[in-house]
Amino acid sequence: MAQPAIRADEVTWTDSTCPVARTLDLIGDRWSLLIVRDAMDGARAFTDFQQRTGIARNILTDRLRRLVERGVLDRRTAPTGRRQLYTLTPAGRDLFTVIVALRQWGERHAFASDETHSVLVDELGRPLPELRLVGSNGEPADADTTSVRKDR
Repeated sequence: MAQPAIRADEVTWTDSTCPVARTLDLIGDRWSLLIVRDAMDGARAFTDFQQRTGIARNILTDRLRRLVERGVLDRRTAPTGRRQLYTLTPAGRDLFTVIVALRQWGERHAFASDETHSVLVDELGRPLPELRLVGSNGEPADADTTSVRKDR
């Protein structure tokens, strides 16, 4: 079941008619995306996120609060009652393709060819193939074969 969208009066939008701008307004800062990345990799507690990212406590507190408010993470009290646990919502899980696209772009453009980096692998231990978009005709789609229609 889809979560309700963020209402236009709840956020100051950079460009209220552009889905890319709205997405970046919601989750586009570095720390938010790294928190989502780590949640996908099993981080659940505040200390998990802090240790994995090195983020300052005040910034982490703010980003976790915003990701919960914006429907990307759920927050629950741990069974011990002593800490909060964070899990991805369906909207948060939908960011997987975005995270993979950023990762693959980084593999191509942010590392020298001989530089080591982490690799995302599937359940068989094999690296994921490069993401490729296709149009409705099944042919490859890119910036030269698509355009934005502003009719909604």
